Parts: sequence; C-alpha cells; structure tokens
Amino acid sequence: MLRPILTTSNGDKLSFGTGKFDDWCIYVERVEDKGEKYFFPLDSWYFEELARIDKDEPGIYDDFVDIYERTDSDVDESVIESIKELASKYTEKNLVELIYAILYAGMIAEENKENTKLGKRIKRLGMYQTLVEKLDPFFAANFSRGMKWQQIDEECHKRGF
Repeated sequence: MLRPILTTSNGDKLSFGTGKFDDWCIYVERVEDKGEKYFFPLDSWYFEELARIDKDEPGIYDDFVDIYERTDSDVDESVIESIKELASKYTEKNLVELIYAILYAGMIAEENKENTKLGKRIKRLGMYQTLVEKLDPFFAANFSRGMKWQQIDEECHKRGF
C-alpha cells in the first residue's frame, strides 16, 4: 500500500511504499512516463542531473541545505511549498522540483530507518561531494557503500555536518 507524500506542480506523484528493505521506498509516478507505472530514482541519476543544472544556474546546494535543515521524520506542507518556490527560479523547474521532492522524501525515509545513526546526513554527504567538491555523481552516490556508519559519520563531520 502506497502512502502519498506530495504531488509536484506538473502532477508527478511521490509516495512511500514497501521496498526490498523497509516501508520507506520512494515510488515516483511521472506524468511524462507513458510505459512504466513507477520510477525508482537512483542517487546517481539525481546527483548527475543537479550537477549538470548547477553548472549554468548555481545555487542547488544552498537550496538543498535549506530543505535539509527543515527536514525531520514527517512530511511538512511548508517544506513542500518551499520546494516548489525554490525550484521555480530554475530553467528546468519541473525537473528541479521533482528532484528536490525526491531528496526531501529520501531524507524523511533516512530519518525513519530503524536504528539509524546517520539519518538524513547520508544524503547531504552525497550532495556535498557532487556539488561542492565536484566529484563524479556516480562516485558520490556509491562512496559510502560498505563503510561502517562511524566512517561515514567522520566524513560528515570533516565537512561540517
């Protein structure tokens, strides 16, 4: 059973549902997708898209931090409205809004994972590596795989979060 999170300005729908590991899998139903019913976004995809957009229209990381700081374990309508407002300044506003919404949902999911030690900081690490350190988005998306949480925590602390 899907639990609705939000609908973007152009009608894309995000929901939480059961995935391979828990009940916090993000299901995206895109208006433009005619074939597949759901799109399951990968970190590498949205890191790459945001890095591409940020080259011509910087500010993605700062917007992300604004969303990050307001994210906790529950959906907040004021954050959803803020996502729409932040995305509206970009040329590819529908894509940016979708990705900001995915990141928001992903951070909520991370905050709700059982026994989490890192929570939403794991998303911030990938965004920081991609947009501030300018690392390859695929590398950033896979950087922490296989690492102990203490090592990831240390990487976050090195970067000030």
